[in-house]
Amino acid sequence: MKAKRQKIRPEDLNAKLAAKKGPVSQFLALNYRHFNSAALLDAAKGYEAHLAAGGKMLVTLAGAMSTAELGISLAEMIRQDKVHAIVCTGANLEEDVFNLVAHDYYERVPGYRHLTAKDETELLSRHMNRVTDTCIPEMEAMRRIESVVLEEWVKADQASERYFPHEFMYKILRGGKLKKSYQIDPKNSWLLAACEKNLPITVPGWEDATLGNMYAGHVISGDVKNVHTVRTGIEYMTVLASWYTETAKKLRNGHGSIGFFQIGGGIAGDFPICVVPMLHQDLQRTGVPLWGYFCQISDSTTSYGSYSGAVPNEKITWGKLGPTTPSYIVESDATIVAPLIFSWILGQ
Repeated sequence: MKAKRQKIRPEDLNAKLAAKKGPVSQFLALNYRHFNSAALLDAAKGYEAHLAAGGKMLVTLAGAMSTAELGISLAEMIRQDKVHAIVCTGANLEEDVFNLVAHDYYERVPGYRHLTAKDETELLSRHMNRVTDTCIPEMEAMRRIESVVLEEWVKADQASERYFPHEFMYKILRGGKLKKSYQIDPKNSWLLAACEKNLPITVPGWEDATLGNMYAGHVISGDVKNVHTVRTGIEYMTVLASWYTETAKKLRNGHGSIGFFQIGGGIAGDFPICVVPMLHQDLQRTGVPLWGYFCQISDSTTSYGSYSGAVPNEKITWGKLGPTTPSYIVESDATIVAPLIFSWILGQ
């Protein structure tokens, strides 16, 4: 059989979609035609279509996206109502605030691959905690935030009140004690943008983060009497289930109204996506829509049972996605991919 000539070429369609957008989007439309670049653009268009159909989007943050300063693009997505809920690791929650107040003390190590054990030990002696090519200053960032949030932990503990990790962070941001210490433009803090919107945030496995370790220390030392002053991951799941049940509906196109945009893998992605099968299978609830859009940015490969590298269709077998759910996977570095997708959605 002879090949059929295309009536509408994909690049022409993309150019038309980008015509009223800015130069970044037009660059994507012209150059991103194949392989992961095409998947990136498809995911961006799918995200945009989901919102246009009346849907909402939950974004998950794994890795060290806050230290990578993803807030520069994510904060604007939040402000423009392109993100409606966030699930992140404890590290991403706290590291956005660390960067907010101590950015000028951070050090970049471009040649980190060539560091010796002696080089690493010298960084340790200076209390510079390395995350790939970036060192977070312990005293200026971590200990400064610890002293402020400890006041809130103790205050809540003494009043027999309990709050989630993100609620304590919202409290210190709204309290204004850190405002004079900001070292970046506040518009580039995703957590500050989320706080201003009172965005729902879920932080599974918070105990694994730096502040979680510090909190455990203050429980051991007796500064905090009730270990449950900071609310738990199971409670986060129950609140997430309530939010999903109240918010999710079926769109006219038949898909669920809540999309799932996953940056990285791990607990930040696996914890929230399981809320749907939990509602269906464990609570036996009917009529709860599946996730209506799915995209994962990951550099993990499918091997050894890895969740982070699992392709979207595996999630069908777990009752998380449907066979027709718009699904995308971009196998690349999220620090490169996510800002470009966000730029397209923002029309930049």
